[in-house]
Amino acid sequence: MKHTPFLSFYRTALLTLMSALLLANVATAQVETLDSVVAIVDDDVVLSSELRERLAMITQNLEARGIEMPEQETLVRETLDRLILESIQLQLADRYGIRIPDAQLDEAMQRMASQNGLTLQQFRGEVEAQGESFINMREQVRKEITLQRVQQGNVNRSIQISEQEVDNFMSTEEGEAMTQPEFRVVQALVEVSKNDSAAERARKEAFVDGILASILAGTPFQEAVAVIEPYVFKGGDLGWRKIGDIPSMFADLVPELSAGETAKVASGAGFHLVYLVDERGRTRMIEQTEVRHILVKPTEILSDDAAKELVLSLRQRVIDGEEFGALAKEYSDDIGSAQEGGELGWTTLGQMVPEFDAAMAVTAVGELSDAIQTQFGWHVLEVTGRREQNIAEDMRRRQVMNYLHEQKYEEELDAWLRKIREEAFVDIK
Repeated sequence: MKHTPFLSFYRTALLTLMSALLLANVATAQVETLDSVVAIVDDDVVLSSELRERLAMITQNLEARGIEMPEQETLVRETLDRLILESIQLQLADRYGIRIPDAQLDEAMQRMASQNGLTLQQFRGEVEAQGESFINMREQVRKEITLQRVQQGNVNRSIQISEQEVDNFMSTEEGEAMTQPEFRVVQALVEVSKNDSAAERARKEAFVDGILASILAGTPFQEAVAVIEPYVFKGGDLGWRKIGDIPSMFADLVPELSAGETAKVASGAGFHLVYLVDERGRTRMIEQTEVRHILVKPTEILSDDAAKELVLSLRQRVIDGEEFGALAKEYSDDIGSAQEGGELGWTTLGQMVPEFDAAMAVTAVGELSDAIQTQFGWHVLEVTGRREQNIAEDMRRRQVMNYLHEQKYEEELDAWLRKIREEAFVDIK
């Protein structure tokens, strides 16, 4: 039974329908019928009422979007198979102990309301005004999030993206286009016509050179080019563009500029002043701190106060001349860093828990912090260095890695769904 093409469509069907509920005016009717089992799926069943409800929802969604309705037999078969796959995955979620907290579900509902320009209370009112149950919708969203968790947990672990794959993609035309930095450029042009004499051309260039000198001396670009005599500048903001989309006459110049700089370009059209307003993706400077620490965790034997006293005593021993790394190896309860002398390497603000970040920020290079309490226990840290680091290349590589992951994810998801479908016991009545 083929199901995966329809799966892609249905994954977005629920959210699309929820948005459509605010626009559509579809009458609903409740029809009481005796329920029956249409399929046994491992330890679960699919009921005829579930199939009818899902068919009605999909039909309403297709009609609202103006999509041609599949043949009834095909629609029923695909919908039933989707319900069977959901049942298999929800049973897996139950075995894995996956639970979606109410707080996370509330956030999802709030996002849906915001996407429709409504408060959550207004959204609920609109849904119920259409004769739908907000509670049922909420539980359906909980189910969808649960399915996503199950899929991601099983599929992601089978996806590995190597550094070589990233390198190979970045060297392709598509990869280069995806990872190119972007520039926001404003250009101002004093036109030169073919009828201008050499003297007139020289006067125009001298005028542009004078404006450029004014800008370099501190006059804001927009103010400098707003003059109307003896010549008028034409042009404007080119917006954000990748280097491949910047006019060829500026393409070599723009990457040489820093944000806020202006340069002159001569072309067949005249004399241009090119102003780089801003850039993104070429540089991303962040401050990093090199730090090491000793962690002492309270235990049933070691009280919280005793753990703090031990950290303070270790701090004093470092001040008295003992080597920090040696004490970390002997006393630190951080398994990941103890054998490295407590070294945590270069860290970025937000990478550590807030209390650790705060202490790290106020500790000078070569100095020790006071005793710090976090959720992990008591720490003393030593800042060993600070630097400004350009992480733009790392960000580009992560962008490519995420893109390649998404490409593989769809393939792996289809393969995994086929696998669990084949392995499940399914008896269609």
